[in-house]
Amino acid sequence: MIIVNTPGSGAQPFAMLEHAAWHGFTPTDLVFPSFLFAVGNAMSFSMKKFGLMKDQEVLGKIFKRTLLIFLIGYLMYWFPFFRYNDAGGISFSPIGNTRILGVLQRIGLCYGIVSLMIHYLSTRWVIVLSVLFLVGYWLVLLFFGNPADPFSMTGNAGQYLDLFLLGDKHLYHGEGIAFDPEGILSTIPSCVNVIIGYYAGRFIQEKGKGFESIAKLLLAGVLLVFLAWCWNSAFPINKKLWTSSFVLITCGLDLIIIAGLIYLIEVKQSIKWTGFFTVFGKNPLFIYIVADLLLIIINTLFPKSDFSGWINTVFFQAIAPGPIGSLLFAISFMLVCWLVGYFLDRKKIYIRV
Repeated sequence: MIIVNTPGSGAQPFAMLEHAAWHGFTPTDLVFPSFLFAVGNAMSFSMKKFGLMKDQEVLGKIFKRTLLIFLIGYLMYWFPFFRYNDAGGISFSPIGNTRILGVLQRIGLCYGIVSLMIHYLSTRWVIVLSVLFLVGYWLVLLFFGNPADPFSMTGNAGQYLDLFLLGDKHLYHGEGIAFDPEGILSTIPSCVNVIIGYYAGRFIQEKGKGFESIAKLLLAGVLLVFLAWCWNSAFPINKKLWTSSFVLITCGLDLIIIAGLIYLIEVKQSIKWTGFFTVFGKNPLFIYIVADLLLIIINTLFPKSDFSGWINTVFFQAIAPGPIGSLLFAISFMLVCWLVGYFLDRKKIYIRV
């Protein structure tokens, strides 16, 4: 995510490090849904204690965590809460222009919705609702979007709903128009990424980490990818709409990946390379915040310096012009964020919500 979000300026990144422009799929499109899959996987461990708690305690924990994650995400988009005006002075950034939804907000909402479903409903009903989420989302887009092109950026039902409930100024404008890829309606199918991650985690814990479990995870993953490929002709794979076919292909690939990791780590005992990645895993939320805010803080303190642009131009683009230099800058920034996580890990500091 850090490498994708922080390319070096002055050069076009490699195509595989960019999201699909609209319909289609790139490796980059797998990053965010894998966050949700990992959230569900972690829930398969943490929710075990809910059975020993009273309802009010369970609800308190779920709503508190949902609210905190959502609020952190919202404040990150509002940060640094002021801006430099044309006269060189400082003006307060009005709350009326801040984006409401986003990546952490979606993670928080999906966590809250899925936690309630799994805690209060049987597995059968969770599966039934998951199917309804995917099929229902498809039908809503078909029947309530623009009949000429219900899966377009400006003509989809989710866009209509976001504009009606949130308004233009509270949406993401990175596409050149007011359109939020983490909108209200598309949050519904994204819950299924968390649900499949949860049941994958439970399956691994209950069935063990042998060849039979690996084979079943691989089979399930290939089946979901095949179903996504079939559905793609009627409901295109699209990350920014978070289409149901996109849910299936990302969950399928995540199941294949986790099966491969189990084989390498648990069966083959290949663990020497894992330490680098566990640094991120031990403080994921804090490192996420550092990755998003570090350059913003530098540019706010030195508004005329363009520090990241300068270091990329005079160093990375000088030694490797074009996409390679852009990638080297992104990797270097990722390693800076890793060092923050490494320092926290060495000090045994683990930040949770």
